[in-house]
Amino acid sequence: MKWIDEEAAIYAILQLGNGRAVTKYIPEINFISSARQGEVVEMGLTAARFGRTSLTMRAEVRNMITRQSILTIEEIVFVNLGQPAPHGQTEITYDGATVPTSHPLSHGLLQLLLLPLFKGR
Repeated sequence: MKWIDEEAAIYAILQLGNGRAVTKYIPEINFISSARQGEVVEMGLTAARFGRTSLTMRAEVRNMITRQSILTIEEIVFVNLGQPAPHGQTEITYDGATVPTSHPLSHGLLQLLLLPLFKGR
């Protein structure tokens, strides 16, 4: 769960252009199958809905070799921390235009390439 929340936070920060986005709501985790020690797993996140001050995502973790789903989360909601302010986003961005200027990501300390694993879902 920690890894999912951390990756979702990075995704939200990049999509919303705000280094102060936090997890607000994860209603349930749907466990489908088990991951065994030594298996390689992958996680995909995609934006499901942009609210005025929030971003709702969907996540799936699956076995990288067999592609069998291990778990899904239908709703992960992130909001701007502090005074809610409209973020102005309405669709997924990939060009880096929304990387926050006041966050370590923008200072070259960490560069990430986030591509959705499950396009078209």
